[in-house]
Amino acid sequence: MHQKPHLPTKTCPVCERPFAWRKKWAKDWDSVRYCSERCRRNRKAGS
Repeated sequence: MHQKPHLPTKTCPVCERPFAWRKKWAKDWDSVRYCSERCRRNRKAGS
């Protein structure tokens, strides 16, 4: 059974695209703000 549609999502403040939970973010999902390293580096432009 495929569970991907049931994962929590957030919106990236830089690119404003939705991104879904990933296993590597399991321990700190509450503190994840950006969808990628590229958006994290460019955060000054977006927010």
